[in-house]
Amino acid sequence: MEVIMGANSNMAVVEGLSRVLADSYTLYIKTHGHHWNVEGPNFPALHAMFEEQYTELADAVDQIAERIRALGAKAPAGYAAFGELTSIPESGNDLSAEEMVADLLSAHEAVATSSKAALEAAEAAEDEVSIDLMVQRITIHDKTAWMLRSTLAK
Repeated sequence: MEVIMGANSNMAVVEGLSRVLADSYTLYIKTHGHHWNVEGPNFPALHAMFEEQYTELADAVDQIAERIRALGAKAPAGYAAFGELTSIPESGNDLSAEEMVADLLSAHEAVATSSKAALEAAEAAEDEVSIDLMVQRITIHDKTAWMLRSTLAK
């Protein structure tokens, strides 16, 4: 993978962003699946919430991939590439609505964690654009995790 700007630290940024991209795309697919398959008395609210989340993620994966390209590397693409990079496990289609919310909560926390690792790499490389992007992603995933956690509260 050839990376512009010449510094080895940029490779660490690309690797971190690639993991965030894989986690984000995996979360996108998971969220879309839960949107399609959610059932129960909270269906309307959860269906709408999941749609809002996957719509936001669709834009996010594009921003992350384009940042990788701006750094001179190829963005990972495809299920095999994402499968090797993601930290988010697959989940089945037979989850209850509550299990879906818990599943998405765990996944958003995982993306926040991978985003924090990419942020550290970007800070070490003094890559202000990637720093800004990761701060935005962490903010969104932390807020979404809070909303999902609140949805699960008894």
